[in-house]
Amino acid sequence: YAHLLAETPSLPRRALRPEYDRIAWRADPAGLAAWREGRTGYPLVDAGMRELAAAGTMPNRVRMVTASFLVKDLLIDWRAGERHFRRLLLDGDVPQNVGNWQWVAGTGPDAAPWFRVFNPVTQSRAHDPGGRYLRRWLPELSDLDDTAVHAPWEAPPAALATAGAVLGDTYPRPIVDHAAARTRALAAYGRARERA
Repeated sequence: YAHLLAETPSLPRRALRPEYDRIAWRADPAGLAAWREGRTGYPLVDAGMRELAAAGTMPNRVRMVTASFLVKDLLIDWRAGERHFRRLLLDGDVPQNVGNWQWVAGTGPDAAPWFRVFNPVTQSRAHDPGGRYLRRWLPELSDLDDTAVHAPWEAPPAALATAGAVLGDTYPRPIVDHAAARTRALAAYGRARERA
C-alpha cells in the first residue's frame, strides 16, 4: 500500500477504481455517530468500536467487520471511517489504513471485492463462539448465554430479562437490518458500475 500511495497520492481522497466514486453514499450523521460510539446494536461492531476508542486498537478481523458495517450496512462513505480509524489507531499508518479501507469498500486494487459484505453475527459466532471478546467490551451483555450474546435481539424475552439486558435501554436495538442493508449496498454498487 505504501507503493500504491506513492504512485497514486490521491488515494486518501479518491477511489482507486474511479467508477466507485459514483456510489451514492448516504448522509447519515446518526448512523455514523452510533458506529463511532459502539451503539449500532451489533455486538461485534460495538465491541470493536469501543475497544478502538478506549485502547486505540482492535483485532484485524474486527477491523474488517466494523469497516464493512460502516460502508456496506450503513452505506456511509469509506473515507469517513478511514479518517476516524486514522485518528484513533495507535498503529495508524496512512498507506495501510487507506489501502485496507479501500479493500473493504471494494474501491481499491482487488479483483472484485465490491460484493463482499461481512455479516457481523456470522463473523462473531465463527471467530468468538464463547463471546469472550464481546463480554470484555460490552459488559451490559455479559450475562447473556453464548448464543444470545452475538445477537441479543434474537434472544427470548425471558433470557434478556434474566441477564438484565433491555434492548433499546441498556443495549441498543440494531440500527439497520443486515439482510436489507446488504441488498441496498449491492444495488448502490451495481448502479455505480453500470454508469462506468
